[in-house]
Amino acid sequence: MSHFAGPHLFRSIVAACRRRVALGLAGVLAAGLVWGGFEIERMRQVALQRYGAAAADAVELWRNSVGGWRDLAEEEQLRRVNEFFNRRTRFADDMVVWAQADYWATPLETLGRGAGDCEDFVFAKYFTLRELGVAEGRLRMTYVRARIGGPASSITQAHMVLSYYPTPEAVPLVLDNLITEIRPASARPDLAPVFSFNMQGVFVGGAAQASTPVDRVSRWRELILRMRSEGYTP
Repeated sequence: MSHFAGPHLFRSIVAACRRRVALGLAGVLAAGLVWGGFEIERMRQVALQRYGAAAADAVELWRNSVGGWRDLAEEEQLRRVNEFFNRRTRFADDMVVWAQADYWATPLETLGRGAGDCEDFVFAKYFTLRELGVAEGRLRMTYVRARIGGPASSITQAHMVLSYYPTPEAVPLVLDNLITEIRPASARPDLAPVFSFNMQGVFVGGAAQASTPVDRVSRWRELILRMRSEGYTP
């Protein structure tokens, strides 16, 4: 869990969603956010220079693992990716890892540090699954309120998970750093969705249609730009 986007960003996104600014996907395409792929050797070199040999080895392991998962059934790919990052990444707050209150790490940064908060787990899983060919429309990065302290508890905390929709109207599966088992959202009553997003835009609650384009999320734009400098080629 984390203080994910901060109150000001949260309010601005929700306000934009409620206004339902119908700018469409043209804004996303113009911002250059369409999926392309990774230059893995470049990523390995960047990891080596920034974080050392262990980080370069982590990128190499990630590359080899992705190569071995390409021909698997999609739900098996979900399981492998979820387990890979949950087992190899230590949960830590942004202030501990990055000395910042809120920082969205790239997959390379998460691999390099071997640590991250809930958002960093989600971004690493999301981009890995996209690299494996999972359709954009099936994946959403979802902000939730997570109930802590048991079923009767009224205490909640901000959290992010990755949602996978087998079909547009299906109950999504939830990939979570808190538990390694992938469960349908209906089996996670501890999570209440607030809004979600992917390259197609921002979705309020469980809405099937995006209400505002993703390029309105400034931290997302910043994340993509840093990924480009590391070898991401949209």
